[in-house]
Amino acid sequence: MHNFLFGIYPYIAITVMVMASIARYERDPFTWKSRSSQLLRKRQFVLGSVLFHVGVLVIFFGHLVGLLTPIRTFDMMGISHGAKQILAVTGGGIAGIMALIGGALLLHRRLFDPRIRANSTLADTGIMVLLMAQLLLGLATIVVSLKHLDGHEMVKFMNWAQAIIYLQGGAADYITNVHWLFKTHIVLGLTIFLLFPFTRLVHIFSAPVRYLWRPGYQIVRSRRGARPARTGLAPLPSPRMEPGE
Repeated sequence: MHNFLFGIYPYIAITVMVMASIARYERDPFTWKSRSSQLLRKRQFVLGSVLFHVGVLVIFFGHLVGLLTPIRTFDMMGISHGAKQILAVTGGGIAGIMALIGGALLLHRRLFDPRIRANSTLADTGIMVLLMAQLLLGLATIVVSLKHLDGHEMVKFMNWAQAIIYLQGGAADYITNVHWLFKTHIVLGLTIFLLFPFTRLVHIFSAPVRYLWRPGYQIVRSRRGARPARTGLAPLPSPRMEPGE
């Protein structure tokens, strides 16, 4: 079971996440959205959304860089395993608390506001509950990590993650003896990857980066002959009309 969960399950979760996301985008593009509830109730939304998204982004990229950067790169930069461990605990702890507070505000709105609850699906609420559980597990692992400030425990997870990414055999062996909190954290994270394409999380792949360089104004006409308004958005191309349309 250990070999399945940490040697085979990662490939199942990542494959389903990628392939099912592509299939959903091709077959049901109009379901590819964040299903924001801001219009239903703005209270708690801005603060909760900012705290949650900033915290999660810091955690995600922290894991990405911390786990997938070759160990020899840190050695060449003169960063010891202990220093990296302290940095991960400090940065991850602050970001985790931010995301937890923000997520609690968002989940509270979704569970206790009648209009938002009526417009929420099981997947909307369920994935938020799983993310909160994952944040709690991540913060709980900090307590264990404080007992291993030499950084050697962190190296085990780096070796495991890089063995998975580079398709090396025996990846599960690297984390055989780690604390059960870490193992649960990994399994739940992989499960979130597995469920990713079937939830509102797909909007992560649609970050509106192009808005950073789009032109200044968009011409909006409310009716024929009306004076155009300047909205501050880029102009949309006019549809080409064929004869008879």
